[in-house]
Parts: sequence; C-alpha cells; structure tokens
Amino acid sequence: MDIPGGGFDQDIASRVNLLESFYYVADWQTRNMHRFKSFMLDSGAFTFAFGSKATVNWDEYVSRYIDYINTNDVNLFFELDIDAIVGYEKVKEIRKKIESATNKQSIPVFHFERGKEEWLRMCDEYNYVAIGGIAVAKGRSRMEPYLPWFTSEAHKRGAKVHGLGYTNIDNLQRVGFDSVDSSAWLMGNRGGFVYRFDGRTMQKKLAPKGKKVNNKAVARHNFLEWVKLGEYLER
Repeated sequence: MDIPGGGFDQDIASRVNLLESFYYVADWQTRNMHRFKSFMLDSGAFTFAFGSKATVNWDEYVSRYIDYINTNDVNLFFELDIDAIVGYEKVKEIRKKIESATNKQSIPVFHFERGKEEWLRMCDEYNYVAIGGIAVAKGRSRMEPYLPWFTSEAHKRGAKVHGLGYTNIDNLQRVGFDSVDSSAWLMGNRGGFVYRFDGRTMQKKLAPKGKKVNNKAVARHNFLEWVKLGEYLER
C-alpha cells in the first residue's frame, strides 16, 4: 500500500480495509482497490458541495459517481447523504438512480433527523446500512447513548452497520458496529506522538521535549499500528 515512507506493498494492502472518498480517491487507489482486504467508497458529495463556490450540478456529479462505480466494479459504496443540502426526498431519488444504474445496493446513511421508523425501514430493505453525523462531538454525544439500540435492531433484520468516522475504541464492543472508519492514525503526525498497539487498545507517546518526529517514518509506523488494532477488533 502506498503509505508515507514506502511504495505499494501487497502484503500490507491485503491486511487493510480501506474507505476512501470519491472526492479524494487517487489513481493508485483505483488501480489497486481489489488488492485490499476490502474497499468502501464514500460519495464525497458533502465535501464537494461545501468545497465548491459554484452551484453544484448534482446530475453531473451523480453520473460521474455511477461511472466510477461501474468502471471499477465497486461493491461497497455509500449513498449521497446530503439531506442537509437537498432534503431527504431528493436523497432517496438520487439513491434510486444510482442503484438502478449500477444494479447494486448502495449503503444508505442514517442521520438523526430521519427518525426511528426510517432506520427500521432502511434495515428491512438493505443488508448494509450506516450511521453518519457521529464523527463530530456534538453529533456523537446525541447519538452514542442510542447506538446499541440502532445496531441491535439492524442485526435483528439481518443488516450490518457501519459507523462513519467513529473512533471511540473503548465503546466499540458496546455499541455493536460491524465496521467503522477513522482517520485518527494521522493525528500522530499532527500532534507529534507515536502510537503503539498494546494487544488490546492504542497507546500513544509524545516526542521528547524539543524533539520533532520524522513525519514519514512516524506516519508509516502509526498506520501499521492501527492496522494491528483493526485486525484485533475483527478477531
């Protein structure tokens, strides 16, 4: 895998469950996506909308998303959960268009505002669902007490649940997610510390006072430690 400090490493790639955004996906990821242990594609629509100064042409964006999924035979991809921008009815319309054009189910992304009944309906209709809005503290504090109920109801209906941007390691078993994604491994470079997986959870050690971390070496080391954590959680 092409991570800081090294080129594409097949042995590492085969251990990695990768989630990438359509907005950021790189050529090397596209070329090698089927070498990863698993690959999930986020639509990137929310980032695109807020990163664009012009009015978004959603028809054009959705068409490019569909083309990418079809061209690269992507099996796990998220809907455009842009409820806050276009409203949920439009989100469902876009979801239907994508699924019709790819002949595959997307992964619908639940937001608190959709309500309990919509969650149950999603779990009845889809075999993989996701919960969004929990990557930031405000949304997480609102949703976290209820996450065990959400995952339990999904599992009763035979659906797996992905937690988008969820990194509360100590709570993972309690809340019952089947998969999560996180960019927390990057925080070592930003905060100047090294991660170490201790066999159960993640520890971190700050660089000695007055010393700087070697960004490439630390990024590679931290990434591999988080891979170990992921393998432990899967087991």
